[in-house]
Amino acid sequence: MVESGSGGIHIDARTFDAFCALVYERAGITLREGKESLVTARVARRMHQLGQTSVADYIAHVRADASGEEMVLLLDAIATNTTSFFREPAAFTMLAEVVGGLLERGQRRIRVWSAASSTGEEPFTIAMVLAEVLRGRGLDEQAVDLAVLATDISTKVLDRCRNALYSETVLRPVPADLRARYFVRQGEAWRVCDRLRALVTFNRLNLARPPYPMKGGFEVVFCRNVMIYFDQAVRTRVMAEVGRLLAPGGWLAIGSAESLTGIRHPFDQVRPSIYRKGPP
Repeated sequence: MVESGSGGIHIDARTFDAFCALVYERAGITLREGKESLVTARVARRMHQLGQTSVADYIAHVRADASGEEMVLLLDAIATNTTSFFREPAAFTMLAEVVGGLLERGQRRIRVWSAASSTGEEPFTIAMVLAEVLRGRGLDEQAVDLAVLATDISTKVLDRCRNALYSETVLRPVPADLRARYFVRQGEAWRVCDRLRALVTFNRLNLARPPYPMKGGFEVVFCRNVMIYFDQAVRTRVMAEVGRLLAPGGWLAIGSAESLTGIRHPFDQVRPSIYRKGPP
């Protein structure tokens, strides 16, 4: 049942449960109790674009779309993307230490994966850290086979990643020297410089749908602040895939509010939020 009011809609409990089941089935995302108003408001905007007034009809529309494009638009509408440059800096300290050690041992191929890139602050921070590690050793990006893969389920945020344009406010956590080296002023905003952008590839990926298409061999994986949206079954599948794709001895960073407790995984905890995969 849907009631119009103040330009929005109201979804009864049964319809909301059906909507939650659809989102979980397709994206592994568990919509928690208390999120009804937020979800309703966001879905209403998409329904308005389609000229629809019945949520049940909209759910049927999503299920009937063989292309999957409507599901992508739905996930774009309900996704919450909170991130920042150098968020939870201990993970980037680990990254610099790990990559620096690999370079000292002569390794010249480095792969890092940002599994939930959001609007790009995390993967571009990773790229900055990598570039600084090379710079500190008198190397440049041409001397090392360096690549950062950034994935997200939302096409909307991936478009923002590729645009790589950030406001003055968003760039506040970036130290002045790094801003000068890796960003170019464009009007009232700042764009990531071309050589840093060249290190990062952005692709859409649904973490809840393994196996993932990548070949693996990542030295470091950032899978932060995304498992909070999943239940234990989905978290277990995600961690199994991350373990498969990490190189032996590879490192994993999760969010500070997350835990692998109760999940089967191939990692040893090294410090809070930091794990390492053992040898084969």
